[in-house]
Amino acid sequence: MLEVLGLTAGAVAVYRSMLDHPRFDLAEIAVHCGLSQVEVHEHLDELSRLTLVRVSAERPGQMRAVSPEIGLADVLADQEAELAARQARLAASRAAVTRMVAERAEHRSTHGERLTGMDAIHNCLEQMGRSATTEVLSSQPGEQRPDDLDASRPADAEALNRGIAIRTLYQDSTRNQPHVTTYAQWLLSQGGEVRTAPTIPQRLVVVDRVQGLVPIDPTDNRKGALHVTEPGILAALLDFFEQAWNAAVPLGATTPEDPRTGLTATERELLRLLGSGLTDDAAGQRLGISSRTVGRHMASIMERLGAGSRFEAGIKAAHQGWL
Repeated sequence: MLEVLGLTAGAVAVYRSMLDHPRFDLAEIAVHCGLSQVEVHEHLDELSRLTLVRVSAERPGQMRAVSPEIGLADVLADQEAELAARQARLAASRAAVTRMVAERAEHRSTHGERLTGMDAIHNCLEQMGRSATTEVLSSQPGEQRPDDLDASRPADAEALNRGIAIRTLYQDSTRNQPHVTTYAQWLLSQGGEVRTAPTIPQRLVVVDRVQGLVPIDPTDNRKGALHVTEPGILAALLDFFEQAWNAAVPLGATTPEDPRTGLTATERELLRLLGSGLTDDAAGQRLGISSRTVGRHMASIMERLGAGSRFEAGIKAAHQGWL
């Protein structure tokens, strides 16, 4: 299990051996793990970079294992800090892409086309799918309409049969929508990849990294879309997508709780959104959940904090480092 923290299997074996047999020397660790002493040295270097082993104060020239309660907590804290920085970059990218697309939507050029009406959008998506040669990336925030998914299935099936890689992002809230999970499981069974996150970028589709489709109005994709082929816009959209993809959780995997706070990813994002001044309705829209569900999440958080009001919960959450 520790491999998910970035450790190799050999380093995990050496770390466990040192924890279970703290008096073992290098040779004994090598025998116990079925490794050469050179390999043990390499794995000790790996563990040292993560501060999971330190020089022994009792045995000069020997290393000792740092207890998991301290060492692994520090590794998790570093990864959480990296994730927070990645989410900050994603937020900055979201603002930049929104501005760029809004400016681009003001006029039609030889590098793109403004589409009005769902028929035109569906026709464009079909053409993009048929022209795909390597991959189709899509971000699908908010509620997914069953008829839209049904319309997508033939094109997705045809692309997958041709060996096209399909990666799709949904919000965590869609895990509670049976028609979405059914469609996502079908995609997975055909070789596609599906991940979810509490919040994801605006709706977008990018094909072969050379053409993309984004809504003119991110709050209402039925107002029209912009088909773009300009490398600058596509580079921003791809960066946007990859940051969100790396922070998302594969469908079928559980969304883990923060080991320090017990918060789920959705609860943590909800606290951040409400702390930034959004109303329940606005935060719910960003998360793809109802304001009633927002209220239930907040009631659960307040109970865990022992807070009698949201104001008190905010103070306690900030004091405990949850915000």
